[in-house]
Amino acid sequence: MAVFKRGEVWWYKFYFAGRLIRESSKSSSKTVAKDAEKQRRRELEAGFHNIADVRQQRIRTLEAIIDEYLVGYRLRNRAPRFAKYALGHVSRLLGNKLSVDVDASAVLKYQEDRLREGAAPKSINEEVRFLLKMLGDPGEIVRAQLRKEKQLKLKVRIQIGKAFDAPETNKLSAEVAKSRSPHIYMAYTLARNAGLRDGEIKTLTWGQINLTDRFLTVGRAKTEAGEGRTIPFNDELYEAIVQHRAQYEVKFGPIQPQWYIFPFGRPRPSDPTRHVTTLKTAWNTVRRNAKVTGRWHDNRHTLITELAESGAGDETIMQIAGHVSRSMLRHYSHIRMFAKRAALDAALAARKK
Repeated sequence: MAVFKRGEVWWYKFYFAGRLIRESSKSSSKTVAKDAEKQRRRELEAGFHNIADVRQQRIRTLEAIIDEYLVGYRLRNRAPRFAKYALGHVSRLLGNKLSVDVDASAVLKYQEDRLREGAAPKSINEEVRFLLKMLGDPGEIVRAQLRKEKQLKLKVRIQIGKAFDAPETNKLSAEVAKSRSPHIYMAYTLARNAGLRDGEIKTLTWGQINLTDRFLTVGRAKTEAGEGRTIPFNDELYEAIVQHRAQYEVKFGPIQPQWYIFPFGRPRPSDPTRHVTTLKTAWNTVRRNAKVTGRWHDNRHTLITELAESGAGDETIMQIAGHVSRSMLRHYSHIRMFAKRAALDAALAARKK
């Protein structure tokens, strides 16, 4: 046992399972520091002996466990970026903790610390999900305890996207047509006429385009149900793709199937073997010039709403949008008020005949 003083506060240090434990007692009393050291030893020993098969795992730092977990995650998942981002926050705030120290109170404190930093509840929930999953059986114990106390997830405000009305759509379309961005017109046309998500648009290749039969096949998607779905071209989308392809060939020559439709490069596209990383800058300029509020994702939302208003069935909409459940469909295709009013007026008129 060793206790020592730093300023007015007593600290303790000792070795446990080959690791140096050095922590503050947060007290100016030497006696309290000694008792704190004993209590800390008991906690570590209890955790060490709790689950025999994972002893070594439970006395490692979270930072080391996260690094190892991400190596395996990258091998099993094609898009590890979000996991790396989420666990980066966990490592920053909890990385020096031993895994045995991650209990329900540690998770609750993590949630509070991230809220103070201004993080969104949805993001925090994902970070905690990764943390507990990574810890294995001990993490499941913590998860069950927090769920029982209804503290596992922070309340998330469901953001229902907007659907652009006709005047807004006209303004946006006019600004898109005038934009100097080499990507925004084609990307906007895909979002508004095929309902593709941002990631699906950016990673679209020429090999996924069938100009002869006028349809595209979605590649990488947010959900498994979204991958491989086929979407036919309406006249507006077909004409835009033909025009875009002609300009593309002038710049890059004969097109290869694996080349991206939206090539990487700043300030102008220069590498068709890599895809553009973001469309936000061009979209924000268009939205600002059009004096229209809304997210890029609302273009997709608008199409889904228009399909619902036009009488398209749920299955047809899901085949186009790639949704996996009707509850998600309801989340997106909330019918606009004027469409509801028109439907009710039509019902009244029919009743009076």
